[in-house]
Formats: sequence, C-alpha cells, structure tokens
Amino acid sequence: MNNKVLNSSTHKTPSLALSAAPVAALLLFLVGVLIFAGADSISDFSVIALLSSSALALLLSAVNGNFGRRGMTVGLYRSARQILPAVPMLVFIAMVSATWMLSGVVPVLIDYGLRMLSPTFFLVVSCMVCGVISVLTGSSWSTIATIGVAFMGIGTVMGFHPGWIAGAIISGAYFGDKISPLSDTTVVASSACGVDLFKHIRYLMLTSIPAMGIALIVFLLAGLTADPSSQIDTGEVCGLLASQFNLTPWVLVIPAITFALIAMRVPTLVVLFTSAMLGLAGIFIFQPGITEWLGVSGFSTGITTSLALLWGETLFTTGHELFDNLVSTSGITGMFSTIALVLSAMTFGTVMIGTGMLSVLTHTLTSRIKRRLPMVGSTVVSGLFLNSCTADQYLSIIIGGNMYRNAYRRVGLEPRLLSRTLEDSVSVTSVLIPWNSCGVTQSAVLGVATVTYLPFCVFNYLSPLMSLLMAWTGFKIRQTVHTQKSTSELTEKVIA
Repeated sequence: MNNKVLNSSTHKTPSLALSAAPVAALLLFLVGVLIFAGADSISDFSVIALLSSSALALLLSAVNGNFGRRGMTVGLYRSARQILPAVPMLVFIAMVSATWMLSGVVPVLIDYGLRMLSPTFFLVVSCMVCGVISVLTGSSWSTIATIGVAFMGIGTVMGFHPGWIAGAIISGAYFGDKISPLSDTTVVASSACGVDLFKHIRYLMLTSIPAMGIALIVFLLAGLTADPSSQIDTGEVCGLLASQFNLTPWVLVIPAITFALIAMRVPTLVVLFTSAMLGLAGIFIFQPGITEWLGVSGFSTGITTSLALLWGETLFTTGHELFDNLVSTSGITGMFSTIALVLSAMTFGTVMIGTGMLSVLTHTLTSRIKRRLPMVGSTVVSGLFLNSCTADQYLSIIIGGNMYRNAYRRVGLEPRLLSRTLEDSVSVTSVLIPWNSCGVTQSAVLGVATVTYLPFCVFNYLSPLMSLLMAWTGFKIRQTVHTQKSTSELTEKVIA
C-alpha cells in the first residue's frame, strides 16, 4: 500500500525535462521571431507564443497525470492577484498619455526641453531627472508615464535613436524606484526576506550606486560622441508646437498636482485617474484651438468628445511626419494589444505554477548549492527565470524569497544579501522581458519595442552583474560559519 502511494505521488510530480519544455518552447519561438521577423515583431507574436506554451504545458501535464483543478486554482489566484491590477493601470496610463498631450502638458515640456537642453547632455540629464523624480515618488511606472514621455518627445525631435532615449529614461526611473523607501518593490523585497527596509536600502546602495555611476558615464559619452541636432530642424518643430498648441506655463499645474498626489502616497490608480481627468479638463481650459478644431460646442457635445478623446485616436495632419507621429494619440484602444499580452502572460504563469512545473525548476536551481558565489549566481538566474515565467516582478520577488530564504540560512548567508540580490535580478530586469508586465507597459508607453531599448538600459543589466561582482569579492558580505563544538554555538566570521 505504501509503495502504491509513493509511486502515485512520484508519478504526479513532473520531471525536470517535462517542466523545462514549455519554457524552452517559448524561448525558441521568440528567438525564431527575432531572427526571421525582426525585433519589432516580438510584441506581435508574444501572445501566440505565450498561449501556445501554456497549451503545451497543459498537454504535457495531462499526459503525465499531474494536472489538477486545485493546483490550477492556486496558480490562477497567485498569478492573477499580482498581474490583474496592471490592467486598469494600463487603461489609466493610456488616458494620461492622451490627455497630457492634447492639454499641452507634453508639448510645453518638449518646447522647454528643446530650448533649454543641450543635445550633448540630454541623455545624462534625462537619466538623472527621472532618477530623482522616481526616488521622490517611489514609482518607475508613474515617472515613465509622465516626465518620461516628455523626454521621449524631446529626444526624438533632437534626433536620438529611440533605444538610447528609452534606455536613459528607464535606467533613471528604475534606479530611483529601487532605492526609494516609497517603492512597492523595495518594500516587498525587504519584507519577503525579513530585512529591515532601511538596512535593505543601505545595502542595496553598494551595487546600485556603482551601476548608476557607470550608466551615467555611458550616457554622457553617448551624448558627447553623437551629433543628433544636425539631423532635424528643432526650430521648425518648436514652430509647429506653437501653431498647434497654446504653450502656456499654466498647464504645468497638472503635473505639479500629479506629483504632489504621488508624494502624498495616494494610491497609484487614484493618482493616474485624477491626472487623466485634470488633463481632460486642461484640453478645454488651455487648448481652445483644439476644441474648435474638434467642433466642440455645448455640454453634451463636450461629454461625447471627451469620451472619444479618451477612447480612440486623435490624429494630427500637418504634413510634418515626425511632428504628427509625436503629438497624435491612440487613447485606450491603443492599449488593447498590451492588455492582451499581459493577460496571456498571466495565463502562462498560472499554468506553470498550477502544474507544479515552476516548483520543480526552482527546486533544481537551489538544492545543491553550498557556497556564496554560486548561491548569488543562482539567485540572479532564478530572478531572470521567474520574471520570464510569472511575467510579474512582485510575484517573482515573493517566490524568490520563499525559494532561497532557507538555502541562504543553510550556508550561513545573511538575509539582506538575498533581498539585495532579488532587487538586482528581479525588479530592474523585469522591464527587459517583452512579455513581463513591466516590459509590456514601458514599451507601450514610450512607443519603443523592448528588444530595441534593451541594449541601452545600462543600469538595468549592470545591476545583476554588480551583484555577482560583490559576491565574487565578498565585499561587505557577512557569513555565519557553523562549527562542530556544540549544537547550540555559532561562530560569526566577517569576510572582507
């Protein structure tokens, strides 16, 4: 009887090869798209890749006999709880993007930026400003969806490659988000590992500041060696902005109120919705030319027009292609493909968790590690892997903390090393994965494919490398060494 129970239990646990098959299929599919269709097609085929890999996982699970309704319910709950809140956030971000453009907020910021910023220092200034705002607000998403969009417009007019602009914006925003005590991911990482928040942040500085310093040097050198201003007539663009919009500084009241709400720790959804409504009101208050062009007159017409502006496209046709692409908006409908990708990623995460395949893969990564560098390296690899499987940074941090907490304790490594490594490998790399909720969102907001901006997000890929470097040198890493003298005695040894 016992043998039968044991065999049954063993049979219901998927093997390593079986568990790795859906992930391998997903990666191979996307690599094929990248080779044969190009980087811009990744987002078009990601939904198919994720749903196909989910179907493969379900099929293999059913054949193996480890498919169960209870497991899938748990997987759906864990995945949906983290990812579904991103859907209304994406809708509100689309509304903010449309209203901030049409109310004149972004055009005013673009106009000021073109007149005041030197192209030589544009990238480094963009990175630094986004970093400061993200520290103050604790939100990379809000920073990128507001000031980041303005910097994207300024850099585009200056003639910079979109990857460089997005890379500078994202590097700064995620640096600020990572070290801010107001950041959700920072709080989650410290609490998941049982580390005091400010101890976690101070320890995080040891890898974050060097990574950011190198990133700023790279962006400065890129600006010094580039000559983007000679490619586009910025004066012509400024003239078009002035002819199409009322460039009054009073419109900056809208972002001022938005950032004040963020600083007051008002919930993100409330901030985004309020900001969108302020922007919508700003269209009628500050841009009478646009309302006349739209033919708005009367209260009922104003309501209908407002809904149309939020929902669908608003296209400018001045004959200047760059300008028209810059100021035209797509509304909520432009975010539909992004929402579909987020839901597909949630489906893949649900299946991988519900079938037990994710558990098998993560256990394999941690079971035999006994030394510092392999442990940190395994955590970094697991962070990237979890970001790919769960498509959500919060879920990846929580699972990673649960995976490695006992393993770090077993080999005598302190919890703050785990919390720092999770932040370095999960929080900042989530935006580099095309189907992760962060990668999907920032790609849609900035209008740049994830694969396009990935090589230029210097801070984001330097952070996990910096974690590995610190683990290799042992700098500021305390390790508890267990001795055999007594089962109750512990000896602490400080390494470098």
